[in-house]
Amino acid sequence: MTVDASQFKDALKLWASGVTVVTTADRGGQLKGMTATAFSSVSMEPPQILVCLNQRTDTGNGLLESRFFGVNILTREQEVVSNQFAGNTTQAERFAAVPWVAGQTGVPLLSESLASLECRVVQQIQAGSHWIVVGEVERAICRQGDPLLYYSGGYRGLDK
Repeated sequence: MTVDASQFKDALKLWASGVTVVTTADRGGQLKGMTATAFSSVSMEPPQILVCLNQRTDTGNGLLESRFFGVNILTREQEVVSNQFAGNTTQAERFAAVPWVAGQTGVPLLSESLASLECRVVQQIQAGSHWIVVGEVERAICRQGDPLLYYSGGYRGLDK
């Protein structure tokens, strides 16, 4: 017997995680981005990470089409950016409101994020309603600041 959806959600709310915005540009050059907390390192040799994306998202579709993406780790000051990329705005509106630059592979990288990882898709695995996308990190940009955290349905920061 499996756990029901509400119990599953309640348990996962107790996992504190950093907040990222996954970005890409599709073959037509259209910018795509979405907030994601399902992000993890996979390997040091070669340097690989993974993100989990709902199969219905246009960001996921653009990423799998272009085969390149960015993972932007948000700072505590970027709660508005997280909400903006979480939905209820068009892709154009999301990118119009934040500073970004095109990475070496053409993916948009958020200029004020704590870190940006520019990745090439090396594997995709279907798991339930989501794609697990493994990317090889081709470039890493690190900046200063404190991370934005998500826990129990709300944003948090680090206590010093």
